[in-house]
Amino acid sequence: MQKDPAASSDEGASAEVLALAKVVARLRAEVADLEGLGSLTAVLERAKGVLMAREGLSADEAYEALVERAGHRGGTLMEECWITLGGIRSRPSGPAGTAGTAGTAGTAEASWPAGPTAPDPKAPGPVTSGRGPAPDGARSVFDPDRYLTVGHGDKGTRALLAGLAVSLADARTTADAAALLHEALRRPVGVDGVMIYTLDGAGRLKLIGHSGIDEVLAAQWQDVPPLVGVAALEVINSGEPRWLEDPARDAVTYQLIGPPERWPTRAWIPVAGEERVTGAVGFFRKLRAPFGEGERALLQQAVRLCGGSLRVFERRTTSPADPEVAAVQRIFDTVSGAAILLAPVRSPRGEVEDYRIEAAAPDSVDVAGRRGKELVGRRVLETYPTVAGTPLWQGYLDALETGTTYDGEPFSYREVIAGVPETSVYSVRAARLGGRLIVSWVRHDTAAREIRRLTTMQRLGNLGWADWNLATDTIEWSDQVYAIFDRATDRGPMRLEELPKHLVPDDLPKLAGAVQRLLGEGSPIDHTFRIGTASGIRHVRIVAEAETDAYGAPVEVHGFFQDLTPQRDTELALRESERAVLVQRGVLQAERAIAARLQHALLPIPEQSIELVGLCVDIAYMPQDTGVNVGGDWYSAIELPDKSALFVVGDVAGHGLDAVGAMAQLRFTAKGMIITGSALPDAMRRLNTLLLHTAADQTATTATMIMARYRPAERRLAWVRAGHLPPLLIRGGEARFLPLPEGNLLGASFDSVYVEETLQLEPGDHLLLYTDGLIEVPGETVDRGLARLAEAAATAMGGGFTEPLAQLLASLHPAGRDDVCVLDIKLPSDAE
Repeated sequence: MQKDPAASSDEGASAEVLALAKVVARLRAEVADLEGLGSLTAVLERAKGVLMAREGLSADEAYEALVERAGHRGGTLMEECWITLGGIRSRPSGPAGTAGTAGTAGTAEASWPAGPTAPDPKAPGPVTSGRGPAPDGARSVFDPDRYLTVGHGDKGTRALLAGLAVSLADARTTADAAALLHEALRRPVGVDGVMIYTLDGAGRLKLIGHSGIDEVLAAQWQDVPPLVGVAALEVINSGEPRWLEDPARDAVTYQLIGPPERWPTRAWIPVAGEERVTGAVGFFRKLRAPFGEGERALLQQAVRLCGGSLRVFERRTTSPADPEVAAVQRIFDTVSGAAILLAPVRSPRGEVEDYRIEAAAPDSVDVAGRRGKELVGRRVLETYPTVAGTPLWQGYLDALETGTTYDGEPFSYREVIAGVPETSVYSVRAARLGGRLIVSWVRHDTAAREIRRLTTMQRLGNLGWADWNLATDTIEWSDQVYAIFDRATDRGPMRLEELPKHLVPDDLPKLAGAVQRLLGEGSPIDHTFRIGTASGIRHVRIVAEAETDAYGAPVEVHGFFQDLTPQRDTELALRESERAVLVQRGVLQAERAIAARLQHALLPIPEQSIELVGLCVDIAYMPQDTGVNVGGDWYSAIELPDKSALFVVGDVAGHGLDAVGAMAQLRFTAKGMIITGSALPDAMRRLNTLLLHTAADQTATTATMIMARYRPAERRLAWVRAGHLPPLLIRGGEARFLPLPEGNLLGASFDSVYVEETLQLEPGDHLLLYTDGLIEVPGETVDRGLARLAEAAATAMGGGFTEPLAQLLASLHPAGRDDVCVLDIKLPSDAE
């Protein structure tokens, strides 16, 4: 029978609203505590800024990249931020390389045996070989028999490691583990001290165990912030060991614990967690000799054994106090899939208003991205807020009250992932355990979605995955790897010994070294090489890591290949473009140097005011402050044979040698015509004809120009212009522009007409002749620039300054995008 909707809403809604209201109240209280963590926002923003500057990402893309990388590492977002910030300043690599690599690579270069017979080309799927081992001396680096697991290590090392493993199994604390490492490695390696660090959620190092280190020094290094130059932090971030064997150099590269000479040689080895590197072990020696290859291998193998014990200590310290809950959590830790243990949270009246998560399987994830044990202690309505009032919620109540197992029908659940709403289909099962519920669920479309995403990612990124099981000699490739190597899928994956046949010979030695590091030493690699295919040379990147056994020997290899050919082609094109730009820049710089020298020879700028026929003339020239070109601005101020004075200011269009050449031609021709008796308008017409005639044989050139002649007897100044800005007269502290007579710019038209105007100067007058660089500001009109000039000139010329022209330029701040040329012509007053 169907319930009345109104009644159902009235009864159910109040309970749901009450439960959600309590959740909101509790979360508000938590917000007050979280406000103290506001500084973490600054850490996030700094990390985003690093990625934006280093990788050219936007703010949103940088945030998504941090979230994605944190997910890949299995860490928190804040850990990833500290890792990113810790890598801003690169440091010298120092002696951190792994011993033996160079020698091994050299051996690989010497000879390339034919190797075993290749598998049947038509055999589909994974390739399996049952071959036995061959002598080491007859093996190439690319011979897989070198790496297939057939046992390794001498009896003494095995016995030491076996005894250490037994002792670590009985250790109860990390201090016990440090003491055991110290004692076991004191004689064979000369270890005098041990320190064990782990990384907390805020990116800080915590000292969790030490031996052979005095308590004062241990207390000083108990809590280490995420600083650059801390060897332990670099080891955790990179996953690579650091071998500190040169005290003087190490003291510059790293922040050393204790005086450098106290322990001349030190080693920091990463401790691998279940999903990522979670800690580092430091070994301190008074010996000055570098670590031998065998010593390095022994230290790394010992730390691998220690890593398992450290994870046990972590689980011990975080195990629930309730034995029943602890037992459930231990079971959850061993199963796959999503499952949680719920304890009912009841109201004062005994009604179930929420559930508290007391244990969680590692694959359990809520809508906020919290996973596994991060869910423990949280409420269901916090982690899955939309289940209140649903059939699922009622199923929980029925299972808790009646003991009947609840098997829900598949239902759709809408969630927002990375800002994108997605709908998934789930099936939920709930069963009572004492006074609690065990809830498990299955996401039906997860596998299909992940396969679809992986396929799309491989296609878009032009990459594919590859696995090699060294115990079974089984190789698997994704379809995209076949496409990268231009290999038919029915031939199966390429075997290691086949790879040299496809390589460009020059890349063989370096790839041999990378293979040795990966398969011989268990170190991850990221290497680029070239292969030949039917479609040409391809640039291929390999990124791979090896899973190792307790002795550090690789047992399985996982990685991916990526075709970087398009990127390399783009890089080559950019390199050619950069080379062409550099050549062109050199030509332009040489041209600028020649033009600047020529300009300086043609336009000597006086260092102080000059006197011409009773006038005081100040001259200023400011070249363009950007680019490689020299402009065509020029001036002339000379005394004529009849004791009058000629003043000219001009601006040739363009820059470079052509502009300087046109400027010289106009400057000397104008002077010559006026000296020989030409009137100002006639001289301007002839200059216009000169430029038009020159344009018939060369590139067209135009210029603006103003030319003035001053006769001291009448104090009269006659002037003519060709498309130039108006002169500015400052008289009695007021500035005004002279009316513009007719006159088109030079080189524009044969029909141009030039009209002469006159001005009667009075004592104390200033007359400014200038080029457009003085007033031009990007985005501003010419009228606005002229108004600014008039205002500044009235202040500078009428304010009693000893150097009015310098004051004018200082107040205007010319933009520097073009040359500036200014003549300040002053008729001194009787008092001066």
